[in-house]
Amino acid sequence: MNVLLVDDEELQLIRLENEVKKVLPAGSGYFCFVNPLQALEKTENEQIDIAFLDIEMPVINGIQLAKRLKEINPKVNIIFVTAYEDYALNAHNLHASGYVIKPVSEDKIRQEVENLRYPIEIKPTKALQVKCFGNFEIFADGNPVKFQYSKSKELLAYLIDREGAAINTNELNAVLWEEDHKSYLRNLISDIQSTLKAVGAGDVFIKRRNECYVDVSKIDCDAYEYKKGNTDAIRMYRGEYMMQYSWPIFSLEQ
Repeated sequence: MNVLLVDDEELQLIRLENEVKKVLPAGSGYFCFVNPLQALEKTENEQIDIAFLDIEMPVINGIQLAKRLKEINPKVNIIFVTAYEDYALNAHNLHASGYVIKPVSEDKIRQEVENLRYPIEIKPTKALQVKCFGNFEIFADGNPVKFQYSKSKELLAYLIDREGAAINTNELNAVLWEEDHKSYLRNLISDIQSTLKAVGAGDVFIKRRNECYVDVSKIDCDAYEYKKGNTDAIRMYRGEYMMQYSWPIFSLEQ
């Protein structure tokens, strides 16, 4: 996610950047300018997702800058940041995403970011993407991962639910079946290893002696992002988690 911040008062710009960084996910890129013309020049070579713009600025004001930004990218989210309420109508006419009255604060910024006109999807940054909200699904580079056994997928779901904790094979056996199926469990583990290796994510699943776990640093997961406070993930959550399985008791509100 790329974010543009423009305010001709340097101290106000620093404060704005600090408050925005408390809300947006780690890894976002920030372009900060006191000169709106320099900001405009930057956007010609960079895709901007959200632009926080002061309105009262010399040379061109925030309203004029917003019009130019929308000419470059019609779906850029414009959030005006100003000490005056008089520009609200102009902001509405521009189809701005939000309007923040100074002094800026984390709560004010969060309220606007959680209601963007053009929501920003979480972009995959790793080879394996996991969807826990609703039904559990696994993707590699955007394509569904298909296992030989349906229980392989459920086993991996349980490990992802446990967030990297090493799980004893006895516990895995008890979760997946009510009776002993350790020989079948070995087949599931082999299925997971070969399937993930085939899609370039073989290092996600780790098997050591009598335990298994996943390397969470190599997974993009909506539930993990939710816990980090990622506003995009928070908006995606509708109270449903790994719905096809009977064992999840996990609550994202805990």
